[in-house]
Parts: sequence; structure tokens; C-alpha cells
Amino acid sequence: MQEGGGSLAGSWAPGVVEARSIADVGAEPVVERLPTGIGEFDRVLGVSPDGVAGIVPGSVILVGGEPGVGKSTLLLQAAAAWATRGTRVLYVSSEESAEQIRLRAERLEVGLPRELYLLAETNLERIAEQARKVRPRVLLVDSVQMVFAPSVESAPGSVSQLRKCGSELVMLSKTTGVSVVLVGHVTKDGQLAGPRLLEHLVDAVLYFEGERMHAGRLVRAVKNRFGATLELGIFQMTGTGLREMSDGPAVAADQARPGSVICPVIHGSRCLLAEIQALTATGFLGAAKRKSSGLDANRLAMIIAVLEQHAGMRLADRDVFAQAVGGLRVIEPAADLSLLLAVAGAERHQSLSPGVCAIGEVGLSGHIGRVTQMDKRLVEASRIGFSKVLVPWDERIEARVGLDLIGVRSVQDALEHLG
Repeated sequence: MQEGGGSLAGSWAPGVVEARSIADVGAEPVVERLPTGIGEFDRVLGVSPDGVAGIVPGSVILVGGEPGVGKSTLLLQAAAAWATRGTRVLYVSSEESAEQIRLRAERLEVGLPRELYLLAETNLERIAEQARKVRPRVLLVDSVQMVFAPSVESAPGSVSQLRKCGSELVMLSKTTGVSVVLVGHVTKDGQLAGPRLLEHLVDAVLYFEGERMHAGRLVRAVKNRFGATLELGIFQMTGTGLREMSDGPAVAADQARPGSVICPVIHGSRCLLAEIQALTATGFLGAAKRKSSGLDANRLAMIIAVLEQHAGMRLADRDVFAQAVGGLRVIEPAADLSLLLAVAGAERHQSLSPGVCAIGEVGLSGHIGRVTQMDKRLVEASRIGFSKVLVPWDERIEARVGLDLIGVRSVQDALEHLG
């Protein structure tokens, strides 16, 4: 190791990096990803062209989330899964001792694989020294805010320390080929703490979201150089750690309630069925509330205006609340028709028939427009158990995958199916 704040890669680096022709780079074998076997986590990390999901060797991943949401649980499960598959992992904890991590591993029942190494350390130079000795393929640092570089005269977690530690860990990853996963704290408004430079340095930024009082957890990619940024991993917190929920939040096809409509939505490479709920209540003219959770507030305001203009509904003095159930974030226009029917159903105390869901974009003229990836949405709706789907009139082709497709041209056509 070089003294006085030099490069952390040291003698571990493969040698002097030289410029190469793009033709030569392309001729080299493609580096395979390192899957954990945890499908929901691997999906968010990215999928290679040959269908292998997992982390890319030499990449740097930043995972953020509120305290207590389960970041350390997720990464310990992932570390144990990597190690069980023969991938050497160095888990560095700046907040727990090695004995505490082992106790947590026993509680999570992830096993004690020999390829999983633990290190309780906050000094960046000593972390790099141990990394050179262990030579892991994956290095996890939990959390980066507590790590400090001795050459920087400021407290751990400061802007200068985060900039220095982040830059050195990225350089360590790029020069040695080790994959680095950093855990980052978030501020009270949900943003990753520290300078934005840290997010620019890394290859992927993942947010781990959830409520302490609810079991549902979501891993969402907001930046990913090696995969889609719309991918979503869905988990449930249990007494023995996180359990995958590959089908997403539970949706019952045989239930119908006023103010509740199901819509197949696309998240990255897959389709999930989201339940859109709405509620209307007495408000005050000129001060009516429009609140949404998991939905685009601007689209909710647009849907309310369309209902007033093209369906004759009086909502100016009504408070309107809408949400996507299960912690999902639904922002695509394909959910417009479901949101419209949910708001109208809540106001009229009417619902769609059991086994009916809705797909379509609502225009300002009241026209129901086409959406993308219709085939994938219909296949998922049929698999869950739906028998009928309200679709834009242009999609009213013969029944596919055992579904009865009901074409609607306008808002008025769609509202006729309520009640």
C-alpha cells in the first residue's frame, strides 16, 4: 500500500492500464455475471444478453434505504448466497462486530459458508489491506458513511470523506475487477445522504423501500449501467429474513369493490397486476384535496378533469384520494383507464364485475388510446385468473389467451361497465 493517501489498489492491480482499440475490446470474451440465486435481487442488478442475471464483475453498486428497512439483511442474504455458490465475498461492517453479523446470519438461517469473510472496520486503508489478502470477487461495505480515510482531516460521513472513500473504492473496483456494493444512508426526505458525486461515480443506484410496520419491501433501480432502470424486486420481511414475491402483491381476480380496479402494469422486463384504489369524500369548493400515493399526482388531476368534462361528474367540491396498493409505483399511462374507473366507481358506489380488469390511456378528449406491450399484459391477466379485460377499441381483436377483450372508445363507453 502506498502511504499518504495513495491509490488503494496497490500491488493488487493487474498492471498498467493501456488504451486499446474498440475492436480489440470487443474481441475479448464477455465477462460473466455473478448471480446470487436470489431472483428478485438479481433481476434488479441486471440481465445479460444471454439471460444471466446478477452483478457485473468490476462494477460498483450503491444501495440506499431508511434505517431498519432491511438493507443489511438483504446484503447478508446476498453475500451468503454468493459464497454458497463458490464466490468469495468480503463483508465489511462499520457498524457491527463480526460476532453480531454471525448471530444475524444464524437467525436468518443463511448458513456459514467458508467463502464468506467478515471484517468489522472503519479505516479505509485497513479495509483495502484486508481486501488484498482475502482477494474477494465481491466486496460489501455497510455502510460507506461510517468509513473514513486517515488522509482526510474530517469526521466520517462528511462530504470530503464520502468523496474520498467513494472515489478510492471505485478505483479499487475498476483496477482489480472486484465488484463493490456500498450501503448508503438516506436523508429524512428519502434521498441518499452525501454529495451527488457518489451517485455519479457508481454504476448502479438501488433504493430499498418499505414501511417498518408492513412486511412488503421493494428494491428499485434508479440508475443502472448494466440493466433496466425500471426493474423492481419485491420481497416480504419474515422472521427469517426476506422472502421473494415473484408474482408481486397478491391480487384476487374474483373480488369486486367500488373504487378498486386492477391494471396490468409493466415494471422493467415483467408485468405485475396492480390494484388501483380511489376514495371520494365531501370537500370544499375551491379547496378540494387531490392526494395520491404511488401514482402521478398530475395524471390524477387530469383524470378528474376528464371525468368532469366528458362524463358530467361534479368533483370540484369533492376530496379525491388515490393509491397503488402494495407499495408499487404506477406512473405509466396504461393505468389511466383503471384510475378513471376507480375514481368514478368510488363516487358512484359502483364497481366492475368480478374477473374484469382495465388497460388503456385516457386522452384529454375523452378518447381511450392504445398502450404498449399489450400481449404481455394480457398473458399475465389470464394467468392470475381474469376472464375479461377492458381495452382500447383498436385492441378489440379476437380473444387471446382465453380472455374476452371488451373494446371501449371513450370515457362514456368505459363507465357503462360500472355497476
